[in-house]
Amino acid sequence: MGKPVREYLLTLCITAAVTYLLTGPVRKFAIVAGAMPEIRARDVHREPTPRLGGIAMFFGLCAGLLVADHLTNLNQVFETSNEPRALLSGAALIWLIGVLDDKFEIDALIKLGGQMIAAGVMVVQGLTILWLPVPGVGSVALTQWQGTLLTVALVVITINAVNFVDGLDGLAAGMVCIAATAFFLYAYRIWYSYGVEAAAPATLFSAILMGMCLGFLPHNMHPARIFMGDSGSMLIGLVLAAGAISVTGQVDPDALNLYVGSEKEAVHQTVPVYIPLLLPLTIIAVPAADLILAIVRRTWRGQSPFAADRGHLHHRLLEIGHSHSRAVLIMYFWSALIAFGALAYSVNSASMWIVLGVVFLSAIGLILLLLPRFTPRAPRWMEHFVPPRYRRRGEVAAVAPEASTPAAAAEQPAAVAQENRTPVVSGVAGVNGATAIGSRARLDDRRRAGTR
Repeated sequence: MGKPVREYLLTLCITAAVTYLLTGPVRKFAIVAGAMPEIRARDVHREPTPRLGGIAMFFGLCAGLLVADHLTNLNQVFETSNEPRALLSGAALIWLIGVLDDKFEIDALIKLGGQMIAAGVMVVQGLTILWLPVPGVGSVALTQWQGTLLTVALVVITINAVNFVDGLDGLAAGMVCIAATAFFLYAYRIWYSYGVEAAAPATLFSAILMGMCLGFLPHNMHPARIFMGDSGSMLIGLVLAAGAISVTGQVDPDALNLYVGSEKEAVHQTVPVYIPLLLPLTIIAVPAADLILAIVRRTWRGQSPFAADRGHLHHRLLEIGHSHSRAVLIMYFWSALIAFGALAYSVNSASMWIVLGVVFLSAIGLILLLLPRFTPRAPRWMEHFVPPRYRRRGEVAAVAPEASTPAAAAEQPAAVAQENRTPVVSGVAGVNGATAIGSRARLDDRRRAGTR
C-alpha cells in the first residue's frame, strides 16, 4: 500500500510543479495576446487582469497523466481502463473552447454545446455511468441512452457550477481542491479497503486535480496576478465530473461484499454504496446551490439564465461587510464541512459523534457569517508590531493628530485621489501582478517634493 501512495504523491507534485512553473509564462502570453478584458459591472477586481490560466492547468493535467503512465502501480490504470484517454480527449476539447472564450468571448449557447460534445466524447470512449445503486432496490442497470444522458447532464452541471463560483480570487481553485481531496480519500478507500480495481481511475483523476489546483493557487490568491478563465474553470469542472462518473457508474456495488448479517446491519454497511450518489453532489453543493439560485433569480427578473449579475453567494458576502479574503475562507469552510462530513459518514454512518461534529461546525460557520465586521485586536504589548487596523482605538487616536500638520494636509489630496482612482483600461502597463513597478502616487510625491 505504501508504493501506490508514494506514486500518487509524486503524480500530484509533478502536476502542481508543472502548473505552477507554466503559469508565469502563460500570464505574460495572455498580456501580449490581449486576453485581458475590461472591468465589468459584476467584477470585484479594480484593474484588468490576464486570463488564460487554464493553459498552465491543462499542461499540468497532461504532465500528471504522462508521469502516472510510467509508474509501476499506476500504469495498470492505463492498461486495464480507457478512462484516462477518455478524460484527456474531453479535457482537450473543453480546454480549447475555454481558450477561445477567454480571448474572443464566445456565446453562452456555443459553450453549452461544446460542453455536451466534450461529455459525449468521453462517453464514446467508455467513461460513462453503467448502473446506479438505488436504496431499497439495489443496482439498477442503465440502458445506453439513459447512461449517456445522465453522464452528459452530470458533466454539464458540474462544469457550470464550478464556472459560476469562479468570482473571487482563489475561490474556484480552492473549493475544487477541497472537493478533490475528499473524493481522493473516498476513492482510495474503495480501491484498497475493498479491493475494487475499478475505483483506481477516479483516485488518479482526483490526485491530478489536486495538483492542478495547488499549482495554480499561489498565482490566483488575492490579489490575483492571473485568472484561470473559462479555460481553467471548465477544465477542472470536467475533471471533477469525470472522477464522480468513474466511481459512481463503473464500480459494481456487489463487489464490495457488504450484504451480510441482519437487515439492520446491512442498512448501515451498505452506506458506502450510496455515497457515490451523494458525494459528487456534496462536493459541489455550494457552487450547485449558487447555480440554482442564480437561475431562479435571473428567470424571476425576466432575464436569461446565462445573463451575468452580482447576486452570487460570494458577492453577497462582500455586500454584508466581509473582506475579500474572509469571504473566500468562509466559502472554503462550508465546502470542506460538506465534503468531509459526507466522507466521514461513509466511513462510519452509525456514529453520533460525526453528526454532532457537523452540527457544531455548522454553528461556527453561521457565527462567522453573522460577524462580518469583526476585527481581532492584538494585546497591548504587541500593538507596536502589528498593522494599525489591529490596534486599539487609543493607539490609533494617538497617531491621528499627526494628520493635522500642514505637510500631511498637503499630502491628503493625493491620497484621496489615489483612493478614488478609476479602473485602468485594458492594455495599460501596471496591471495586477509582478509586472507592476509601483504606484504613480510615489512618482507624484517625488515631483511635488522637488518643486517646493
